Amino acid sequence: MSDRRRFLAGSAAALGAAAVTQLPLATSSYASAQPTLPDGLFTLGVASGDPLPDAVVLWTRLAPDPLHGGGMPDAPVAVEWQVATDQHFRRIVRHGIAQALPAYGHSVHADARGLEAGREYWYRFRVGGQISPAGRTHTAPHPHSSGGSLRIALASCQNWQNGFFTPYADMKAQNPDLVLFVGDYIYESAPAAGSVRVHEGAGEPYTLEQYRNRYAQYRTDPDLQAMHAHAPWVVTFDDHEVDNDWAGEVPQDPAKQTHEAFLTRLTAAFQAYYEHMPVRATAIPDGPHIQMYRRFDYGRLIRLNVLDTRQFRSDQATTQAGAQDPVMTMLGAEQKDWLLRGLNRSPARWNVIASQIMMAETDIQQGEGKLWFYDAWDGYQTERNALLAELGAVRNPLVLSGDRHLTMISDLKKDFGNPASAVVGAEFVGTSISSNGDQDLAAFDAYWNPLRADNPHWKFIDAHRGYHLFDIGRQSVQAQVRAVSTVLKPTATASTLARLRVESDRPGVRLLG
Repeated sequence: MSDRRRFLAGSAAALGAAAVTQLPLATSSYASAQPTLPDGLFTLGVASGDPLPDAVVLWTRLAPDPLHGGGMPDAPVAVEWQVATDQHFRRIVRHGIAQALPAYGHSVHADARGLEAGREYWYRFRVGGQISPAGRTHTAPHPHSSGGSLRIALASCQNWQNGFFTPYADMKAQNPDLVLFVGDYIYESAPAAGSVRVHEGAGEPYTLEQYRNRYAQYRTDPDLQAMHAHAPWVVTFDDHEVDNDWAGEVPQDPAKQTHEAFLTRLTAAFQAYYEHMPVRATAIPDGPHIQMYRRFDYGRLIRLNVLDTRQFRSDQATTQAGAQDPVMTMLGAEQKDWLLRGLNRSPARWNVIASQIMMAETDIQQGEGKLWFYDAWDGYQTERNALLAELGAVRNPLVLSGDRHLTMISDLKKDFGNPASAVVGAEFVGTSISSNGDQDLAAFDAYWNPLRADNPHWKFIDAHRGYHLFDIGRQSVQAQVRAVSTVLKPTATASTLARLRVESDRPGVRLLG
């Protein structure tokens, strides 16, 4: 970490630690020092994230003119925050002041500390006479807690132009304890006339202000705002938060983006990502780099390892031989060592890996031979196979992924080339929130059904839009594939397409009924 990032992270942590000594909102002396502000500061709502047993990050961004840079004066703004044990804020247990700085788009990341483990809280912000909507959040259980259960919603891939974010309305009704978002929060594509909803701007984002406007547009979706306010999120990014199929410091189209230009783009994209996500100050970008892989323990029930499969990967292979080259890496040496240490030393019943891209094999060549998607783990065969071998010694590994815009639920096998190979875990590739829109189901079946014989580890595949819901207890994981009737309209009906179960200490996944 650079000296600059250490200073910013330390300052933010110090502010959070000192915040409990500040005056209550009604009597704060900060109001008199505020610049003159426009109305409508909280157009982008509120959010919480990265829950710990004693802390949670509280987020908002002051943006009265969200699609045109934010509309704020070029001055710091003191933002008051409160945490209460009741939704009417009769019992406020933590409060403080966070500085919304112009350099970070007047975003707020208040790290509320000193909370009780395993309980529900409500929070809100105030600037002058303007009060934000209230949000609801949860802390993680005590580190030594061995009981209980956790309901997780898995989401990814929300393309504004492909449809409305209707799955979030149903997700909110299902009341998850945590939302795990594994990438493609925004899409960097240019506006396309005739889309369900058209992207703002005149082209792809490259500058900080352009990325800010794109995030702000997505944040105005009412169902997305409501879900952010309802439960804490743990997030990571994939490719579209920057540039389609980028890898390390290589853009999708190196002939059109020089290395220097792409680093400038990465810098802008990562800062806008930080500004709009409920993550800690440890994620403040250092130029074209951001610290995103991290770990969360939910007592001794779950260890959640959140990966970064973009910043450290080798450029994608273009041939089968290239995918099998042992120098190809998805994680990089440091992140891989971090992951393996966390898995091998885990005290948890369930060891969850949040991977942006699919880990199980997808063989898209019928009959003899294999053909893979090189952007997924299949394009990094040696590292993926070594990781699968390690999972054989890990208790209850469970991989939760996205990216594919379809549901694909599989057994993870030690050797996908050998049908008799041992099953070492299970993977749930979640469908998209809206990307690909309402898909042609007959065309989907015509393409994928003939490939099932070449992929016997697949347990369930489907093309509806939606998300996955997991009820994780000590004895089992109960999973639901939740789907909506349409994303082409602002409202939809939802249903459970499939129910699946993973038994503790019995690797693999079983389709129920």
